[in-house]
Amino acid sequence: MHYAAIVEHCKKTGLYVGHVPGFAGAYSQGETLDELKRNMQEVIELVLEDDEPHGGLSAVNVNLEISRST
Repeated sequence: MHYAAIVEHCKKTGLYVGHVPGFAGAYSQGETLDELKRNMQEVIELVLEDDEPHGGLSAVNVNLEISRST
């Protein structure tokens, strides 16, 4: 399954932060985009696991969309 995460770069902390619209609690952060992507995949898997009583998860693929904030 593919999920799109919205990503922003926090100038104050230097971290990338991301969330998946429509998934309550599906947000994370990372020092690099690669780290954020790994963290987001883990978060989405956990959210899906909570919704899937029999643990029948398929592979999770996160596409990062970077928004430029001022």
